[in-house]
Amino acid sequence: MNIIEAIDLRKSRRTYCSEPISQAEAALLRSRVEEYNLRSGLTIRFMERGGGAFFNGLKSYGMFTGVRSLFVMKGPSEETDLEEKTGYYGELLVLEATALGLGTCWAGATFEASAIRHSARERLICVITVGITPPSASLKERLIYKAIHRKTKPIEAMLETDRDMPEWIKKGMRAVQKAPSTRNTQKVKFLYESGILRASVPETGKFDLVDLGIAKLHFALAAGGRFEPGNGGIYIPSR
Repeated sequence: MNIIEAIDLRKSRRTYCSEPISQAEAALLRSRVEEYNLRSGLTIRFMERGGGAFFNGLKSYGMFTGVRSLFVMKGPSEETDLEEKTGYYGELLVLEATALGLGTCWAGATFEASAIRHSARERLICVITVGITPPSASLKERLIYKAIHRKTKPIEAMLETDRDMPEWIKKGMRAVQKAPSTRNTQKVKFLYESGILRASVPETGKFDLVDLGIAKLHFALAAGGRFEPGNGGIYIPSR
């Protein structure tokens, strides 16, 4: 399975098995973290033993069980587009893990930040849990899904256009529909006007720009090409 195929299979998982990630899988994830840090300027860290951030039941509200490993999503405080890059490269790691058969979940508030060390010159944005999961979702996971899940928005509700949609935009938007977002709000909007495509988000929530980076990645992987960074960044098709 490659990461584009992983878009269709990715699901948020909050219950993990006691079995650790294999050393081969951990080595691959560490190499991806190093690669993405070089590309992005972020300082993402892979913690094989990061479950301590979820041992405080008052903080996690019991939403996570058995967490062992996680990606610590952080970067220099002065880093340009830090939140958007967090979403973009964090979701790349999510899809890499999914392709390995591992479960993941974005966690913005339901963890104990004081349990994760980072430099005073860095800003911790969020974490992503990663590990081996049971074949089927637990009862608790199903209840949480039911409580926070919202119906996926149709493409027409996420895209404004002044002309018929070309096939590459349809492919990209179908991938955006499968992108995780804060409480599944899917606030990122796309505008296709005069042959130019832009992606933006209203910035009314703490993790909106993270969601923007995730949505941009899903679109770009499915359609080919890339987005310029920034809220309202223009899409640049591959040549």
